[in-house]
Amino acid sequence: MDLAGLRVIDAHIHQWDPLTTPRDFSNLARLFKYLPVPIGLATRLAPRRDREFVGGPTAYVHPYLPADYRTDAVGVPVESIVHVEVEWTGSGPTAKADETRWVASLPFGVDTPRLGAVIGSADPAADGFAALLDAHRTASPLFRGIRTMVAHHPDTGIRSFAGGAGALTTSRFLDGFAELAERGLSFEAWVYSHQLPEVTALAERYPEVTIVLNHLATPAGLYGKVGKHTGANPGERRKLFLSWRDDLSALGAMPNVVAKVSGLMMPILGHPVPKRGSSTPVPELVERVGPLVAHAMDVFGPERLLWGSNFPVDRPITRIADSAQVIADAVTAHGGGPVDLAQIFRGTAERVYRIEAPE
Repeated sequence: MDLAGLRVIDAHIHQWDPLTTPRDFSNLARLFKYLPVPIGLATRLAPRRDREFVGGPTAYVHPYLPADYRTDAVGVPVESIVHVEVEWTGSGPTAKADETRWVASLPFGVDTPRLGAVIGSADPAADGFAALLDAHRTASPLFRGIRTMVAHHPDTGIRSFAGGAGALTTSRFLDGFAELAERGLSFEAWVYSHQLPEVTALAERYPEVTIVLNHLATPAGLYGKVGKHTGANPGERRKLFLSWRDDLSALGAMPNVVAKVSGLMMPILGHPVPKRGSSTPVPELVERVGPLVAHAMDVFGPERLLWGSNFPVDRPITRIADSAQVIADAVTAHGGGPVDLAQIFRGTAERVYRIEAPE
C-alpha cells in the first residue's frame, strides 16, 4: 500500500531536551555532553535491562525536537502529531504541567507537522491530582489526557516503570481516576501484556472515560528472549502470544477502549537490533507483527485503532516510513482497504484526541 495517498496523524511521538528540561535521563545526557565516551562503550556498560529496553542510548542523550521529527518522518504525509509525556521530573505538585507548557511552545506547524494534542503526565493515586489536571489544562488548550507510568513486569530482568505490581488496582488510583471522568479527559494505558486484565477492569469501572491502550500492551519477549527468562524459547513465546490474544479480546469488549498499533518495534519485544544506522527490512517486520495487527483489527475494528510511530523510541529497529509501511501492509494483508487505512492513520485519532482538520 502506497502511503502517499494518506493524510496521517502520528498519534504517539515524544519530544524532549534532556539538557535543558528535567527528565529522568537528564543526568545521562549531561554525562555524555561533558564527559564524552564512545556510544558503543556506553551501551556495553549500561545495565542489561536498560540495554534490552532501549536498544541503544543514542536517542536519550540528545534533544528530539520538531525539526528532528520532520527529518525522521520524510516519506510519510504527517499532518499532525500527538505528544505523549516522557519522564518529566520536577518539584512541586503541579511540576509535570511544565512539560505540557514546554511542548506547546515548540515550533510545530511552520515547516513541521502541527501539534494536534498533548498527553501529560499525572498519577491518579498522587496527592493533588485534580490540581495537576487543571494545571495541564491551563498550560495548553491541546491537553487531552494523561499517561501514568504503570508498566511493571514480574521478570526482574525487564525494566519496570512502576514501583510495584497492581498500580491500576489500588483504591487511591481508582478513586483519583474519577477526576478524569469529571473533566472529560482520556487515559493512556501503557502496560506489559500480563497487565491487560487490570486495564479491562479499569475500563469496566469507568465506562465514561476513553482509555487508549498504548503499543498493544507491549508483549515483552514475543520475538526473542529478554530479561532473565521471558520468551526464552518458541514454546514460551507461543504461550505469551496466546495469553496476549485472549486478554486483548477481553479488553476489546469494552467499548470505551481504543488501541494504538504503535511501539511494535520496541527492542523489548525481543527484536534483533540491527547495526546502528540501519533498519530492519519491512517484510521481516510485517511477518513478525502481522499476527498482532490482524488480531487487533478483529478485536477493535479499524474505527478503534490508531497508528503512532513511537519515535524516537523505535528508532533502533526501524524508520518512521518503514514503521508506517509495516502497519499498512499488515492491515492490507488482513483484508483492510483504503477506508480502513484512513481510519487507522487519521480518523480514530481525530475523534479520540479531538484534532481539527487543517484549514
